[in-house]
Amino acid sequence: MTAAENRRFKRVRGDLQFWELNTCVAKYFIDCNNPIRKNIEFFIPLRNKIEHKFMPELDINIFGECQSLLLNFDTVIEKEFGEEYRIRESLSFALQLFPTSDALVKSVETSKDSEAVMNYITNFRNSISTEILESGQYSFKAFLIQVSNHESKDAIPIQFYRYDQMSEEEKAKIKKIAALVKTKEKTVFSTKDLLKPAKVVKKVQQGLGNPKVERNGKEVDKFNSDTHTRCWKKYKVRPESGSDTPEKVISEYCVYDEANESYLYTEKWVDFLISKMQDEDEYNSLYK
Repeated sequence: MTAAENRRFKRVRGDLQFWELNTCVAKYFIDCNNPIRKNIEFFIPLRNKIEHKFMPELDINIFGECQSLLLNFDTVIEKEFGEEYRIRESLSFALQLFPTSDALVKSVETSKDSEAVMNYITNFRNSISTEILESGQYSFKAFLIQVSNHESKDAIPIQFYRYDQMSEEEKAKIKKIAALVKTKEKTVFSTKDLLKPAKVVKKVQQGLGNPKVERNGKEVDKFNSDTHTRCWKKYKVRPESGSDTPEKVISEYCVYDEANESYLYTEKWVDFLISKMQDEDEYNSLYK
């Protein structure tokens, strides 16, 4: 190895040191909210948790993420190396049948050994935004509707139509056809780790050094309850009051307390606000 190569590579006990997958993902996907990146980050701890364990009860639960992982791999291969290297034509479609609702419920029952893994899955999903969670690049799910057989022998037996590329009229038809019972996974959380809005305001104001500004002819705290309201609206961490979907929050920063019909916030939200409000242009943009 040349002197230049020695400067490029690190060695551990004489062997070349390579990046671990987490580092590779962070370097390749600069945007930390990229749904493909989140899909891979979902599987890294999961793989470590289930290594050398047999947990078939998890299959149906993570099928959507598994399917996206495969499709994303093919997408990146094509992007980086060209269409001739993609593998999609070599893949078959597996049709999994659950003829009754009882069979479906039984299939997702967890054992004591898999309870910790299921908790990880639920917590991870609740830690990402609704936009990412509903992205086909994070989790791929589809409804199969049986149609009459085509006369042509060349007709494709299964064809996918991307929901996000459909017209509003087409989406409306799909909603009528697919009568679904949608269950929302919920995480039991401790309110002691969460903050009420007034506490957030106090901590951010203190974190900024208790600065004052003149507003409407009066000297007030730079960061106050009005500022906080403008922030959660600007950064879209929660819906407006009275929303039909109050649970649609960015769970990294906010949690909907259903019992009290209110919103609580995380320490990460406080840190985020302190960082943003130190930028005068960012702060002033709230009042434009």
